[in-house]
Amino acid sequence: MSIFIAGHNGMVGSSILRKIKENNPHQEIILKNKHELDLLNQKDVINFYNEHSPTEVIIAAAKVGGIYANDTYPADFIYQNLLIQCNLIHGAFLSGVKRLLFLGSSCIYPKNIKNPIKEEYLLSGKLEETNEPYAIAKIAGIKLCESYNRQHYLDYISVMPCNLYGPGDNYDLKNSHVIPALIRKFYEAKSKNIPSVTIWGSGSPLREFM
Repeated sequence: MSIFIAGHNGMVGSSILRKIKENNPHQEIILKNKHELDLLNQKDVINFYNEHSPTEVIIAAAKVGGIYANDTYPADFIYQNLLIQCNLIHGAFLSGVKRLLFLGSSCIYPKNIKNPIKEEYLLSGKLEETNEPYAIAKIAGIKLCESYNRQHYLDYISVMPCNLYGPGDNYDLKNSHVIPALIRKFYEAKSKNIPSVTIWGSGSPLREFM
């Protein structure tokens, strides 16, 4: 058995890779960098599957960013994520992959819903405006997995982690998520003796982090 991890250089993908190596040092893992495999190119992805024939696929690859990036580049977020997901999921099906794990996002759920969030809340209300294109792409990925399972009797699973942070995170103030952005802002304020830090938003939203 061989596992292909798409997006192994990212924060989530690299964590998954470390955990697999810890639990099973002899596990065959297939890895490709951006310059080796263009996930936006369907032909390249299908050729990759045909050449390497992975038995399991983990999709941690995505174009991601914080509020600023989502609000500034909405077309990039929906277009690139739709292509990445479609190419990887459909390519896996064509090559005979029976088991696949697709990582979504908690932003797929409506903006104004009760906590704790339940799966059945999906598509029950309006999405958060700033990251709606990204959320729609992720919802499409979930439905793609569901549809392939229903039509072709596969085991394609979608999981929705909460807001994640950790080793390998992105600390760019324009493209990062909230925790790494806060870490960098406070670190720079401390190191430069800046008396205050400006935080976006009202401070009222409740978020879950892991």
